[in-house]
Amino acid sequence: MSEYRAPLDDVRFVLSRVADLPAVCALPRFAGTDMDTVTALLGEAGRFMTEVMSPLNPVGDRQGARLEHGGVRMPEGFRAAYQRFVGDGWGAISQDAELGGGGLPYAVAVVVTEMLASSNMAMGLCPALGEGAIESLVHHGSETLRSTFLPKLVRGEWSATMDLTEPQAGSDLGAIRTTATRQPDGSYRIKGTKIFITYGDHDLAENIVHLVLARTPDAPAGTRGISCFIVPKFLVEPDGRLGARNDMHCVSLEHKLGIHASPTCVMSYGDEGGAVGYLIGEEHEGLRYMFTMMNRERIFVGTQGLGIAERAYQRAAAYARERRQGRAVGLEAPGGEPSPIVDHADVRRTLLTMRASVEAMRALLYVTATTADLANHHPDAAVRHRTANRVALLTPVVKGWLSDLGVEVASLGVQVHGGVGYVEETGAAQHLRDARITPIYEGTNGIQAFDLVMRKLPLEGGAVVRAYGDEIRALDEPLAGAGEVLRVLRERLAAGRDTLMTATKTVLGYVGGDKRAAAAVASPYLRLFGVVAGAHQLARGALAATRANGDFETSFLAAKVATARIYAEQVLPQAASLLPAIEAGASVLDEIAPELL
Repeated sequence: MSEYRAPLDDVRFVLSRVADLPAVCALPRFAGTDMDTVTALLGEAGRFMTEVMSPLNPVGDRQGARLEHGGVRMPEGFRAAYQRFVGDGWGAISQDAELGGGGLPYAVAVVVTEMLASSNMAMGLCPALGEGAIESLVHHGSETLRSTFLPKLVRGEWSATMDLTEPQAGSDLGAIRTTATRQPDGSYRIKGTKIFITYGDHDLAENIVHLVLARTPDAPAGTRGISCFIVPKFLVEPDGRLGARNDMHCVSLEHKLGIHASPTCVMSYGDEGGAVGYLIGEEHEGLRYMFTMMNRERIFVGTQGLGIAERAYQRAAAYARERRQGRAVGLEAPGGEPSPIVDHADVRRTLLTMRASVEAMRALLYVTATTADLANHHPDAAVRHRTANRVALLTPVVKGWLSDLGVEVASLGVQVHGGVGYVEETGAAQHLRDARITPIYEGTNGIQAFDLVMRKLPLEGGAVVRAYGDEIRALDEPLAGAGEVLRVLRERLAAGRDTLMTATKTVLGYVGGDKRAAAAVASPYLRLFGVVAGAHQLARGALAATRANGDFETSFLAAKVATARIYAEQVLPQAASLLPAIEAGASVLDEIAPELL
């Protein structure tokens, strides 16, 4: 069984030549940070994931999290590994130095998150939820809440959760029934049940900080009446010590298809009078506050999709190089020996499609992450506004397209293994099982697509998405200057860009009139957007590879160009195939009665 190895060369290339991390490091916020520092740090992160986290991945899958004696127990080795992770500061590298963090760009944290998802996706969910809670508290919490909870959350000594979903509500948060009653001391008593709470209970950290959505007694109906509360597992004394256990419990664990080591809890609040909670910000503004956390988590889920795809690709490629079977047409092995299956044309095509997809995912993700750094820290307000809009546009694509593609790449990994991929010993099946949750949680990908077409395309009257189309068009001239080696890539990208903008015009027309049609075509549109955006970033990378100096091996640079061409030939044609579905709208959608479905 192959070991995970962090793809450090590709990480360094994309960060430096495509995502332009050096420009982020030049911002006043990151003074003293440079690519050499980042490269050395990420090398250590990769080693940690290989040596510590990756060996626990199959252990966690076999043992799973267990509910015992009223608490959740994690698989063997997980607590020690988590303590090393937070002790080494990996979970805090992009947090403010004043809070005990490393003060590095968000993009660097995204890379570490990718490595953690590749090596141990189930473990990676715990620290990621803490990052989202920190973001929400920094922007919306009172000084008292920040001083009480942020230092411990930043250091990872305490973990966090998002407690949104309820049995009757699902994704319809306007239907939640959990209540919050104000007390004379300003705290609240929380009562209700939440489901699908990731890491709702565990034994990795000494306290768990739940961010809970609930309604006050006088709250208006729907999403306008939701408030957000901090509800800690253990109450915190004025001197910072942990006090009594709060009135909250994990009553059951879900038995899931994958990520068995990630406890998915049903949480009950207030069985003995009410859990103590503290209001974040103002009453009835909870959904807005939670989306500060949610948008960060959506990029995280896209990162998981990339991470699991990278791991599935590595495992499949290693197996294909070792496994010998049959005789490859045109590349027969000497002496009549069986060929390694990597030499069979269809296996080679499958592996290269996996590779090209992974590299497209990585490039789009890292570009989005560095754009987020600019949006948060650039000194020019106009730049912050423009880049914030770009991040808003790309976030549902990163979440939706990367998570969908992660499942597809993991499935292809099973296919490369053949029959042994369908049994558990190879590990290929675990990647597919683990990946399948990513298109579902943090808002299903249908919700991401709806958000993209209904909210993000209309930004500034469509100017934000048109500016992205113009950016793709601007790459045409430099690609032409690269000559014959990038000719096919240039031609296919231009056609993909035209398809995307034609589809965008159609969808914006639906948004302004036939909203049923807009909702019906949202998912194929998101897919089309992702396919073209991936091609755009790979083309930028291929162009950079033709211009690179001696910082990278010649063979690596040649592979970057070839991978972009593979994507243009094998993946990008999907864009044109999606346009007819978008242009069809909802015309036939309601012709079959629900009872016949």
